[in-house]
This record gives sequence, structure tokens and C-alpha cells, in this order.
Amino acid sequence: MAKLYFRYGAMNSGKTTMLLQTAHNYEEQGMKVIIIKPMIDTKGEDKIVSRLGIERTVDIKLDKQDSVINCIYDKYKHNAFKPNAIIVDEAQFLQPFQVDELFELTKTFDIPVLTYGLRCDFQMKGFPGATRLLEIADDITELKTICKCGKKATQNLRMLNDVPIFEGDQVVIDGASAITYKSVCGECYLKLKGKNYNGILW
Repeated sequence: MAKLYFRYGAMNSGKTTMLLQTAHNYEEQGMKVIIIKPMIDTKGEDKIVSRLGIERTVDIKLDKQDSVINCIYDKYKHNAFKPNAIIVDEAQFLQPFQVDELFELTKTFDIPVLTYGLRCDFQMKGFPGATRLLEIADDITELKTICKCGKKATQNLRMLNDVPIFEGDQVVIDGASAITYKSVCGECYLKLKGKNYNGILW
């Protein structure tokens, strides 16, 4: 039976590059994939764009109220083909019910679903879609990257004009309004947030 996969990692951990490579691997073998991204991700408009400069047009842009199953059916009902895999970018932006539908696709229709995204936001809070994936995905893998200090980066730091900020809406796409993101380790995150416990001795 097919599985629901969740590949998560901090910013710059190569999620989109791996997604595009996975799609290429399927298609090189003559298989068909459907690539989906949430509509809230306006970066690249109708394309998935890797930080390495690789890009690809998506097949379906999913709004927050859309049924994944209905969108796939409506788009491909006249083509009469069953995809060999469904691949989802920026999966943290999915709604929990959409993640449930992806799980149903793997079990009811035996279609592997591979999702890629962040685990938590710039305030270290879980995204609803990522949280649901962590609850029900059959296979969960962390994609690793490093902090500037050399430790494993696990957190996403939001920068406004290159200054760290810790308040604001959960979703602000990088490149919008001078917002960028940086992946950092937990220690550097707390230091930049101003947390200092040097006076405490254990």
C-alpha cells in the first residue's frame, strides 16, 4: 500500500530541490506525477522555484478551501490517467482536512504522496498542515542544513531589512516587504531573541 511521506526541514535545507529531483526521477522512468502547491505561496506564482535557480510549473494551485481529491478529479477527469505519485511543495500551508485527503489518496487509491515543507514558523509554532502531517504521515524525514555557527539549523528566523523580528503574522512569503528568512540553530535563535541565562549556574 502507498505511503504519505513528509520531508521537513528549516529554510535552505534543500526541500524544493529534492522535490524537483524526485519529480524528475519519476518522469525519467516514464511515470506521471502531479505537482501541487498551496495558493498562499505566491513566490514564483504558478511555479515552484528552488533557491538554486531551478523551477517548474505546478499542475494544481490549491486554495485553502479546496478539496485535493476534487481538484485532481476536475483537472484530469477527461485524461483518464492515474498518477504514479502526487508531490506537494510548501505542505505546511495545507489545511488539516487537505492533509487527511492526501492520506486517503494513499490508502484508497494506492498513490504515493510526497510532501515537503517546514515544521514550524518563525515563532517556533507549528503550521496546521505540518502538525497534521507529523501526526498521520507514514514516513517522516528531517532534511538537514546548518546554522552560521556550524550547528544543525532547526529554526526559521524572520528578517526585516536584515534585522531579526519575532512578532507578526504567521505567513509572510519571503521577498515580500523586505522580508527574508534564515535558518538557525536553537541556541542562536534564543540569543538573537535576547534570551540570556548566563547568570544561572546549575
